[in-house]
Amino acid sequence: MLKLVVLSPGMTGRTHDLKVDKTSIGRVDDNSFQIVEPSISSHHCEVLLRGSEVVVRDLNSTNGTYISGEKIVERTLKPGQIMRLGQVEMRLETDAPGTPSKQTFDRTAVIPGGVTLTDLEQGARSGGFDTKGSGFSKKNDRVNQIFIVIGVVLGLVIVGLLVYIATTIKR
Repeated sequence: MLKLVVLSPGMTGRTHDLKVDKTSIGRVDDNSFQIVEPSISSHHCEVLLRGSEVVVRDLNSTNGTYISGEKIVERTLKPGQIMRLGQVEMRLETDAPGTPSKQTFDRTAVIPGGVTLTDLEQGARSGGFDTKGSGFSKKNDRVNQIFIVIGVVLGLVIVGLLVYIATTIKR
């Protein structure tokens, strides 16, 4: 049996069995699989069972339908692949015999040494990770300086207007 398993926080573990040839997914209650979330369109996409294939078709949704990070109009979804509708992620899973079961962990794995502030400041070393623009690099204050300058200019314009109005009223 094929099913969609929601992975997004707040909805984790919610599932929908794909039992019929056509399953509509969207925010409103006339969909086969209703997901009430603002980033999902009222009729976001449909999932079609075509023989052994699962085909996903976007229904001109506002925020798009993505499979494995790639925006799609219509594409085959394979077991294990991640589909994203708006901000909601889900995975296609199967209960078919011979399918490897999910590995479970009874405790959190400890990473020796962890990450130090020096590692974060120096950026990526080995391992191919790219931290540029990911929130780990130092930020400059250029944007803050621009806001301050704009605020000072607007303040001076307002004071100038108030002085002008005050002098014209006294006449």
